Amino acid sequence: MKISEVKAGTNATVSGEVTNMDEPREVVTKFGKKMRVASATLKDDSGEMVLSLWNDDIEKVQVGAKVTVENGWVAEYKGNLQISAGKFGKLNVQ
Repeated sequence: MKISEVKAGTNATVSGEVTNMDEPREVVTKFGKKMRVASATLKDDSGEMVLSLWNDDIEKVQVGAKVTVENGWVAEYKGNLQISAGKFGKLNVQ
């Protein structure tokens, strides 16, 4: 699926290149668990979106990497689409 076809509130499989990556930050979930998250920009020939990387996935990805998010959860945050592997998805890095 192309990034331009992705809709918030759905699961999607998207491939692209990581063109930018923020420094990881620590967050506390609503259940009080500390986790690390980093935002990256995932781009294909149709557009770009935010890729949210959690915990161990952060170390797997760097700028220039080709990634596929299989069955990723798509959400909208501050008007921007973002995808993460979530509970049921998988992150593949080439």
